[in-house]
Amino acid sequence: MQVFHTKSKVIITCNKRLSPYLLDEVKALGYTIVRDFPTGLELDITLSECIKLNLNLRCASQILYCLKSFKANNPEELYRELLEMPWEELIDFSGYFSVTSNVDNPTITTPLFANLKVKDAIVDRIKDKKGIRPNSGSDANKTVVHLYWKDGDADIFLDTSGETLAKHGYRKIPGKAPMLEALAAAVVLSSKWDQKSPFVNPMCGSGTLAIEAALIATNRRPGLFRMNYGFMHIMGYDEQVFFAERRILKDQVIKNTELQIIATDLSDDAVDISRKNAKTAGVDTLITFEVCDFADTQVPEGGRGVVIFNPEYGERLGVHSKLEATYKRMGDFMKQECKGYFGYIFTGNPDLAKKIGLKADRKVEFYNGKLDCRMLEYELYDGSRRPEEERPVKP
Repeated sequence: MQVFHTKSKVIITCNKRLSPYLLDEVKALGYTIVRDFPTGLELDITLSECIKLNLNLRCASQILYCLKSFKANNPEELYRELLEMPWEELIDFSGYFSVTSNVDNPTITTPLFANLKVKDAIVDRIKDKKGIRPNSGSDANKTVVHLYWKDGDADIFLDTSGETLAKHGYRKIPGKAPMLEALAAAVVLSSKWDQKSPFVNPMCGSGTLAIEAALIATNRRPGLFRMNYGFMHIMGYDEQVFFAERRILKDQVIKNTELQIIATDLSDDAVDISRKNAKTAGVDTLITFEVCDFADTQVPEGGRGVVIFNPEYGERLGVHSKLEATYKRMGDFMKQECKGYFGYIFTGNPDLAKKIGLKADRKVEFYNGKLDCRMLEYELYDGSRRPEEERPVKP
């Protein structure tokens, strides 16, 4: 199977509500979208073209290359269909593979059983052709096979990513309740930041928002921080394609030393973690870190920038008096210290959001894990409303 040079259906998955930002990313890379849906999009490309996508995308989770679409009403039919496929041309008999799945079939009570049938078919086929059984397990750091099975329709994919792309590889120390890197990138991209004016991130936590802002503004792609993908463990892989794409990533980095990115937190540990993560990402010199209460954050004068908070949410249905006061203080800080800026508060607690004391101009929907969240946007006028031509324009 010449998968690296044969076009097929490719599904790029993402977390819920990130698909608009993923769509923009894929289009910007020059790809034609076949269709998009709430948790991803579909392309018609070769597996070699998936390499570029894996290295470049900030908002994606997995990139799945379809090997076969077929009908299967029960586990026995699934096994027979998969047994006919030339797995010995895809997975080295001395290699290792894992199986993941998304299954909604009345004959399957647990996805683990479907995974087992896929594994058995692959192992039995390779043993029959090569006389040796490949190893298999749950680790996603080698070849990964993915089954999508709904009712009687099944697709079998090669997961060209392996470990999720939603983690960008620089955050060695996560900190307390960190925001996933893919979500942080989407939050930055959804704001009205022009990638040149000041970016202020009080309550920075482990620094993910500030780091993603620096990475985006300097065109540093996630592929710079990762050296292992699922596509590397498929037979026929040409490492020169990977290294050529990686050289492009290095060459396109923007050497921007005039960025003003400010990240503050009341916790010494949080700021220390942020600095270390930023250093791993290669952007520590572009971010000014400081330990202080958010209200003491020094906001550059002149307006035109953005200030983004990602505070604690508290319990969804219970509002705590301490957090109520914090949300009110955030509103006061934005009104008094951030005039001319666009202000943003990312929260999963609508009751606390009411305590901010400002009317949101826009509400952007996100999920943080399974929690329904909103990024609230406030245009913080300096005196009178700014003329349209003077407002920051998203690139």
